[in-house]
Amino acid sequence: MSCDESSILFLTVHIRVTGGEVGATSSLAPKLGPLGLSPKKVGDDIAKNTQDWKGLRITVRLTIQNRQAKIDVVPSASSLVIKALKEPPRDRKKQKNIKHSGNVSLEQITDIARTMRPRSMARHLSGTVKEILGTAQSLGCTVEQQHPHDIIDQINDGTLTIPDE
Repeated sequence: MSCDESSILFLTVHIRVTGGEVGATSSLAPKLGPLGLSPKKVGDDIAKNTQDWKGLRITVRLTIQNRQAKIDVVPSASSLVIKALKEPPRDRKKQKNIKHSGNVSLEQITDIARTMRPRSMARHLSGTVKEILGTAQSLGCTVEQQHPHDIIDQINDGTLTIPDE
């Protein structure tokens, strides 16, 4: 039986995992078993590809084609802000409900907003920056030594301008 280009099937599976750790194969098995993939092998590949995000909860996109899984990390706004804080990796089993009390520059927030721009519903980059500032507020960190909502108010007043691309 010959195989032409139209019969090759692409399939994407999104999974939330803790970066750098081999997740429970019992959570992967129902999603990957019917596709003919080994959950243990895919779990090891996920752990290898998420070493940069050690200890953070992130979404991983598995693109499956011809029984081969390609792994892409899809970071959320909160994980990007936590990564910008440059905190040491924590043991999630021992430390619970951690407060992120660091400081992030407005330039880092703008870079994160540019990364998140395709997934944002805002019309302008300034709206995406305000979304990221809201995430920073909920994490409990400061931006430019100020409370994030003060910077949101400055953007709304027009005293602080965010250049569109």
